[in-house]
Amino acid sequence: MKVVSMLELGTPLEMIQLLQIPWEERFKICLNLVELLYYLANSPLGSIALLDFQPRQFVMVNGLLKVTDLDDVSTEELSCKRDQDCILKFPTKTFFLKCASHRNCKGINEKRNLFNAYRYFFTYLLPHTAPIALQPILKDILNATGDLRYGTNETLRAFQKVLHLYKSGLYLQKKLSHLKEYFVVKGFHNVLDDNTNTSKAPVCVKYALTMLTDSAPVCDILYTI
Repeated sequence: MKVVSMLELGTPLEMIQLLQIPWEERFKICLNLVELLYYLANSPLGSIALLDFQPRQFVMVNGLLKVTDLDDVSTEELSCKRDQDCILKFPTKTFFLKCASHRNCKGINEKRNLFNAYRYFFTYLLPHTAPIALQPILKDILNATGDLRYGTNETLRAFQKVLHLYKSGLYLQKKLSHLKEYFVVKGFHNVLDDNTNTSKAPVCVKYALTMLTDSAPVCDILYTI
């Protein structure tokens, strides 16, 4: 089997700059990363681990995320005699895996890559300024990858679900169904809700002055506090 390495000119990743770009672009970067991890977990060479998994090892090429350092990769999964040998350690978390029948810690390469993606990319790029209606799904993805309850297959399916909801506009349906209960009030600085007689209504009015579809969920949250 031949392995071909291609040279492409890319732009190094700068996390501070990534936090300043629109959420849609940050989600696309995370989706590209998950697609890469899926390939690495199911490659013809076997499950491949990126041993030096850092943002600096990736670049953007024509809007796509690509890995640059192939010197520090491994297709070998940790050998073991018992489950106690299969320990995956990170600075803030330790995972205990199973020893497979053929005496290796099956899935350890895939899980190493996925947790590194979670701690270096997902936690920073996914939740920041995400659409309100998508935040519960994104939170589930963060929790599942952060606890390694998801593998790359499940993570890819979850990302594809978010992509479908976003591109189709289906995530807006719940928000739009609430709009009949709201109206935009302009020119008022102190408005009280007739039913609750609280001071939360002015906040809703302030949000409504920007976009009603985004302000309605905010008002819902305020009135349940």
